[in-house]
Amino acid sequence: MDKLIIKGGTRLKGSVTISGSKNASLPICIAALLAPGASTISNVPELRDITTTAKLLGSLGAVVERNGSTLRIDAKTINTVEATYDLVKTMRASVLVLGPLLARFGRARVSLPGGCAIGARPIDQHLKGLKAMGAEIRLEHGYVEAIAKKQLKGERINFDISTVGGTEHMLMTAVLAKGETILENAAREPEIVDLADCLNQMGAKIEGAGTDTIHIQGVNGLLPTAYEVMPDRIEAGTFMVAAAITGGNVNINSMRLEHLDALCFKLQDAGVEITNKDGVVQVKGPRRPQAVNIRTRPYPGFPTDMQAQFMALMCVADGASVISENIFENRFMHVSELQRFGADITIEGKTATVKGVKKLSGAPVMATDLRASASLVLAGLVADNITEVSRIYHLDRGYEHLETKLSGLGASIERVQEP
Repeated sequence: MDKLIIKGGTRLKGSVTISGSKNASLPICIAALLAPGASTISNVPELRDITTTAKLLGSLGAVVERNGSTLRIDAKTINTVEATYDLVKTMRASVLVLGPLLARFGRARVSLPGGCAIGARPIDQHLKGLKAMGAEIRLEHGYVEAIAKKQLKGERINFDISTVGGTEHMLMTAVLAKGETILENAAREPEIVDLADCLNQMGAKIEGAGTDTIHIQGVNGLLPTAYEVMPDRIEAGTFMVAAAITGGNVNINSMRLEHLDALCFKLQDAGVEITNKDGVVQVKGPRRPQAVNIRTRPYPGFPTDMQAQFMALMCVADGASVISENIFENRFMHVSELQRFGADITIEGKTATVKGVKKLSGAPVMATDLRASASLVLAGLVADNITEVSRIYHLDRGYEHLETKLSGLGASIERVQEP
């Protein structure tokens, strides 16, 4: 098992290029199941979750080939509609194969999903939508079995909550349903728009992606396509915080600043300078950030996937900040590890109060989930002495070569194998 060794205290300087979006790549690769033939998906990051997705698609009979950042997925050879527990257990997004398999083949059997332990993320909204379109659903022995005795039909589906996975799932399923499907209270994230753009390029008829009401006109079939995935906005946000927390000066390439408005406003409130010139975003950190309050919300609100990283920044801010987590109930698991650096954090329910300290001290810490891992690395970059971050397999699920990119900005960070 690997760990990261970080010697803190270096101001980050230079340029970094953002990889393709993990959260967009996963559903787009799964969408390839809908079209018999070979689709080519480019700008796909090299991550554990992408490798898991490729194995999952391969287990269904698809031929998956990787060449650099490009995946070629031939879904003509699908020979089973069952996704087993061994593959699904490590990644929650695996459940998204259920709808495409059902829509194309009339049945599917998929293990209930796993993933990060950051709180309950039930798939009831997914199943609600499939039932509305005419599927029979059975839950047995840890599996979801869905059967459509005739073609799925378009329906009005009103989500009880804003659900990214549920919206993606219904998008992929409804494109082959008969008639019109309307998704109400749909998630608005940029990754939803990217998926819809890819599906439309395959021949789907989707309007309204990026708003809370999406219209899908069912079509008889889709064609394979070649599509380039959007940049990863959470990786970009993490590097913005890395520049801010170290008082650095970093140019970030291949990012879309408009996807991070809520984060940018809060960073600017904290004293961070952000400029966008010719597609390159320059981030200059202050000598010491100012304390700022945040509340996580569905997009376009402050992203829950940036909460842990922003908390690390607030640990060294001037003043006290209040951080409210409104998406996942277990997303403060990084707090106890940040406290090992000397951070002053108290939790009451869904709210954390962070009193900034002038210095953090390096410590051995352990990652609990993907974004928590990033917050510990950020704290290590600014802490005195040496920080060791273990269980970084979480980090490898969502950040492509993070230590290499940080080293390129001057950070003293290396990956070593634990005994």
